[in-house]
Amino acid sequence: MINTHKNIPRRKRNRLREWDYSTPHWYYVTICTQNHCEWFGKIIEGKMILNEYGKIVNKYWRAIRDHFSDIRLDEYIIMPNHIHGIIIIENPSKVRNRHACSIHRQHQRLPVVIGSFKSTISRTINKMQNDFKFQWLKSYYDHIIRNEKSLDNIGLYIRGNPMSWETDKNNPENLKY
Repeated sequence: MINTHKNIPRRKRNRLREWDYSTPHWYYVTICTQNHCEWFGKIIEGKMILNEYGKIVNKYWRAIRDHFSDIRLDEYIIMPNHIHGIIIIENPSKVRNRHACSIHRQHQRLPVVIGSFKSTISRTINKMQNDFKFQWLKSYYDHIIRNEKSLDNIGLYIRGNPMSWETDKNNPENLKY
């Protein structure tokens, strides 16, 4: 892709170009808040304590499966400024509603699910407060889980994330700008 605007930095592609993100598979995702602001609660003695915004994130994360019949959720953890989760896209033949078979199915299922989740959270939180505007980072991290060992390692990471907050790369105290 040619960047014709010299002052606009070229964004790195986050998704695999050759991968169809509607493929039935297991996906690990990390979604972070803008500037790593701690919106969702605090880590106290190695445990994540959700505040009212964190409880909203929890509610809507769990509701993903109610809005997308081809999606299942596995382990997840809401951290002070991000969420880690495993999303499973099921076989399209199991899809039970027209919404899940929309045009977005072509190569875009995972981004549509994440985008819907992010926009719902942003709208909900921004209606609740006046001082600051809640924002997510523009993109998100994804990893295609290719085998059982990877799934096990990711599950361990998710479960252990609150206990390793002091050294977590998403902890604002550890960020290097």
